[in-house]
Amino acid sequence: MPNFFTDNPDIQFLFDRMPMGKLAEIMEGDFQNHIDHDFAPEDPDDAVDNYRRILTTLGELAGNVIAPTAEETDRVGNTLNEDGTVTYAPGIRKALEGLAQADLMGFTLPYKYGGLNCPQLLYTMSNDIVSRADASLMNIYGLQGIAETINAFASEELKQEYLPPMADGRWTGAMVLTEPDAGSDLQAVKCRAYRDDRGNWFVHGVKRFITNGCGEVLLVLARTEEGSSDGRGLSLLLVERGPKVQVRRLEEKLGIHGSPTCELFFDDAPAKLIGERQRGLVTYVMSLMNGARIGIAAQSLGIGEAAYRVARNYAHSRKQFGMAIDNLPAVRELLVNMSLDLQAARTLTYYSAMCVDIEFGALKKMETGEPAADEKKALKQQSRKYKRYNGMLTPMSKYYASEMSMRVANDAVAVLGGSGYMKDYASERHLRDSRITTIYEGTTQLQVVAAVRGVCSGTTDALLGELLERNWPADLQPAIDTLQAGRTTLGEAVAFVKEQGGDYMDLYGRRIVDSAITLIVGALLADHATAREEKRAALDRWMTIKMPELRMNAELIRSGNRAVMEQFEPLAGPVPALA
Repeated sequence: MPNFFTDNPDIQFLFDRMPMGKLAEIMEGDFQNHIDHDFAPEDPDDAVDNYRRILTTLGELAGNVIAPTAEETDRVGNTLNEDGTVTYAPGIRKALEGLAQADLMGFTLPYKYGGLNCPQLLYTMSNDIVSRADASLMNIYGLQGIAETINAFASEELKQEYLPPMADGRWTGAMVLTEPDAGSDLQAVKCRAYRDDRGNWFVHGVKRFITNGCGEVLLVLARTEEGSSDGRGLSLLLVERGPKVQVRRLEEKLGIHGSPTCELFFDDAPAKLIGERQRGLVTYVMSLMNGARIGIAAQSLGIGEAAYRVARNYAHSRKQFGMAIDNLPAVRELLVNMSLDLQAARTLTYYSAMCVDIEFGALKKMETGEPAADEKKALKQQSRKYKRYNGMLTPMSKYYASEMSMRVANDAVAVLGGSGYMKDYASERHLRDSRITTIYEGTTQLQVVAAVRGVCSGTTDALLGELLERNWPADLQPAIDTLQAGRTTLGEAVAFVKEQGGDYMDLYGRRIVDSAITLIVGALLADHATAREEKRAALDRWMTIKMPELRMNAELIRSGNRAVMEQFEPLAGPVPALA
């Protein structure tokens, strides 16, 4: 029977290589949770064994329940009923029931609300596994961040009311942000929230492109401050699905057909304020979006994994010119680059998720413990350092992984040739599904804008210092020396950019971020190469193809060329008339 965790050597390696025991200590504290919750671990080893069992259970469910219905789900989609309710595709319903029965819908929630109390890294691995089976299901399963946001910012009363039914899978959620005139620019949100004379909140307005907008628990970004026009006038409110919330339409989409994307109308719907007024966008949604970036990066990994496996299998079995086509140099190069791209994206994404857990751990110790003055100072420094890292790594991961999924899915179609263009194989579905990953939860361009600030502020250099400056085996030292030289090259390019102004930084942002990713992934692969020979081959290939790109990008960055901005009209041509 297929198991999408145990059959994936890369996930297995990273599970064993990364500090799962230390992350368990962050989540479990003094490991006393087992006193009140029988299933809670008693020590780090017990926790890691439990994590492995959780992913094994999920992997079996993904391979045997979710994946077999993905094709039908893509074909059938969801149905908007006359009464305004939405019916999921049969496979999605079955999968959600299976996930609920396996207690996998409260992955990161505390035990007291029925959750599994798992670290973000483990949840990221689970999203990778689910997305390989059916990327559209992950858009519902992966919205557990809604519950995380309630847990982080809502009152205890709201937590007690809403988190248990979300943890046991009875209720699903949605983050309700986007409007017809407020997509990437959420400060332009117009949906209104107001209070009546008795202090009750209500929401009125239209929201668009809402993933799983038919869910039971809706976190709505709305304007609570009359007369305001920017993010400071926005608050976050919880609205339950009900007669005052109308699903006006389901979007007809290119891909992820099993995920209902809704247009919603809130007709003075009753609401409950989350946290404090005016912090909806600046604090709560930004926190939610950071988690969502890692989630979409993980979804991209799953799509890339699925697409690569179809291509690898096909190339090995397809005979042309008297041999399997994976003997042809051009096909081999495609497959090798696809595999490397996937490994690099997974390495970066998992490392980013780990950094999120470390920041969370430092903040948790300060808030719930009574650290001595020296320890408190160290914890503050650690939380600040990892907050800087995460501000750069989360958009960087989302950018690189989503673009990887498109490259790998596109190359998979190329490997299959005409067969890849047909619905006989899943390749065309993976290509369609991959496209949205570069768009929702912040487009590629917005991720680059977010990440490049971190690179140019010195965060990449600080991180590389931490990753590279250690005792390396002699056979890896040449690679480390090359990475250190690349670090210097990037530093020179960044210094030039900072002299040119913000518009120049944005113009060359993608090349700057690509160069930073090359070095960070290279450093992480070097670490992995100390533990497995296959990772040494991956490191060698990465250095061979990526370091020349870094030097090319650095030369372009330092060119000072602004033609894209200054000669836009002659280069882009006139605006064409549409038929």
